Amino acid sequence: MFALERQKQIAAILEKEGAVWVSRLSTQLGVTEETIRRDLEKLEKQELLVRTHGGAVPIDESTYELSLETRKHTNVDIKEKLAQEAVKYIVPGDIIFLDASTTTFYMAKELKTMSNVTIITNSMRVVNELSSQENLKVIAIGGIMSSNQSFVGSLAETIVENNYFAGKMFFSSKGVDLDVGILEGNEQECGIKKKMIESCRLKYYLCDKSKIGRVGFIKLSHLDKIDYFLTEAELDTEWKEKFAEMKVDIIKIEAE
Repeated sequence: MFALERQKQIAAILEKEGAVWVSRLSTQLGVTEETIRRDLEKLEKQELLVRTHGGAVPIDESTYELSLETRKHTNVDIKEKLAQEAVKYIVPGDIIFLDASTTTFYMAKELKTMSNVTIITNSMRVVNELSSQENLKVIAIGGIMSSNQSFVGSLAETIVENNYFAGKMFFSSKGVDLDVGILEGNEQECGIKKKMIESCRLKYYLCDKSKIGRVGFIKLSHLDKIDYFLTEAELDTEWKEKFAEMKVDIIKIEAE
């Protein structure tokens, strides 16, 4: 049996049974336990499962944070459209926070055509994208560099809290729930975003439809703390009424 076929069988067994064990897979598929461990490692790198001691379990989207490379290639068209819409709310003289989400990275590309805007960010990708733009002022928040190519940790949070205030913040997250609010899957990213939210006047939440109803395990913000909700999603009456009650403006973009 070829490795690819064997890995497909492992994925199918995992989906059916909810967990797999190295010793049992070795017997079922007629290969060594070391071969099974290599298969599980490859499947984990493809973000199809999470390895545990002695086996593997499915990825729980409420607690698992997709890698930077995966997120960079997810819903790209919509993220670009959200970015193009978001920059319409930026004018010369603005001081803005950009978080380290992939959507705000696309905003950085759009900002190149603007001038006299100050960008404060913990995203190294945004800094690299805009570093050569003499028409813009870019301030990098220092701290510990994460696998997301962002500065995080207590130092980064303190820098924001003690030194900066922005007129506008543009950010995204892992998911949003009507009752719970805006949710994250990474504690360090959540910490720096909370400080930005506390240190700015207007909050613009960029939300493609895949995030609506998606649950993270860390509470970032209640929905009434944001001012604008940018999305391509067709929100139902319950969402619209809730936003109207909280005085949150919905900015609807066209997906096509």
